[in-house]
Amino acid sequence: MESQETLLEELLNVEVEIQDVEEQIKTLLERQERLYDRKSELKALLEATKGSVHQVKDGTSTTVENWSGSFAWDSEVDNVRFNVFGISTYRANQREIINAVMSGRDVMVIMAAGGGKSLCYQLPALLRNGIALVVSPLLSLIQDQVMGLAALGISANMLTSTTSKDEEKFIYKALEKGDGDLKILYVTPEKISKSKRFMSKLEKCHNAGRLSLISIDEAHCCSQWGHDFRPDYKNLGILKTQFPSVPVIALTATATQKVQNDLMEMLHIPRCVKFVSTVNRPNLFYMVQEKSSVGKVVIDEIAEFIQEFYPNNESGIVYCFSRKECEQVAKELRARGISANYYHADMDVNAREKVHTWWSKNKLQVIVGTVAFGMGINKPDGLSSITAWESGRAGRDGLPSQCLLYFRPADVPRQSSMVFYENSGLQNLYDIVRYCQSRRQCRRSSIFRHFAEPLQD
Repeated sequence: MESQETLLEELLNVEVEIQDVEEQIKTLLERQERLYDRKSELKALLEATKGSVHQVKDGTSTTVENWSGSFAWDSEVDNVRFNVFGISTYRANQREIINAVMSGRDVMVIMAAGGGKSLCYQLPALLRNGIALVVSPLLSLIQDQVMGLAALGISANMLTSTTSKDEEKFIYKALEKGDGDLKILYVTPEKISKSKRFMSKLEKCHNAGRLSLISIDEAHCCSQWGHDFRPDYKNLGILKTQFPSVPVIALTATATQKVQNDLMEMLHIPRCVKFVSTVNRPNLFYMVQEKSSVGKVVIDEIAEFIQEFYPNNESGIVYCFSRKECEQVAKELRARGISANYYHADMDVNAREKVHTWWSKNKLQVIVGTVAFGMGINKPDGLSSITAWESGRAGRDGLPSQCLLYFRPADVPRQSSMVFYENSGLQNLYDIVRYCQSRRQCRRSSIFRHFAEPLQD
């Protein structure tokens, strides 16, 4: 048997070797980080080079049109922007996008949440003759948009499962005969793919020259490479096929290059003008916190976080994996003195609308929902206390906002079963696990790298 002195000596040697290996790993990780950053920069530069010209039939190339120049509609656009929408200045790319749409071009917009995507189709909808069709994936998002437009005195309506018979009659008359003053009509993608009656009315509207533009909101839902794929979105290419002269504007907050290529092909807009804004939102502060295996402890921590940082009833969203968890977490938060309610697809339509309205009017501080609730909801004030990875609703007013992700490795198998059949689902899951477990990497740089955007100073 080896002596204690020999064993201690070997133990010391092993510890020294371990330290040496750890130093090598650290060096390799730092090198890997630099290579990732350079890869992102090169991809972005390559894409910028490709986007700076477009090919024409004779094989020559021309520079991209100058959409920031002067146009015949400038004064009218400025008047509507200021006097109807109450917006004094444009945000990045808004003016150029509006000019491209007003020119009748197909447009793709990749713009971070809070960047002002809605104005890019709502403003042209008011100035172009006829009715603008907006396809949106979620009832909560549609209700939010219609409420906002009504508050501005803009004639907008929605054709969904909640639409009354009288409203439906009014909408169909507006489409078929031009009755009323309807300017913007919101529908779900199911209306396009499953309602022959609606498509018939839309065709009559187009034949009479009254279909002004088509907007595909949350366009990443078209692509199976996107993070919110919706099967009915696959059929939206029929809109450009049936109405080729009507400009299409596809908008989303985030899309990798693969998703962008997918969208152009699926929506039949290969020659679209593309506007890609930075994914960076400097007013968001990202945090990851270890999640306790005891549910009560997690709820206590969320409640303490809200009460400490948002004591003045500022609104926010808590995201959960399942609908059942939404109900339980909302109940537990109420028991801790926080004004909270849940929102998910299994609820009665009227109950969902009531909760959404209460929250929008600050009669409710926290909504507990699945990730689907938050997509596109435009509520500027608020925190985002996150248990799933969605931070798009936070800080839409440009003010500082906190995004807190509770992470526990034991949740990974559960998530993997949910994303197993999605394209890149497991890869994306592993990326977010690395994001959560990283102790040295800037969280913002992970976001840049995912979307092949150069690191910003």
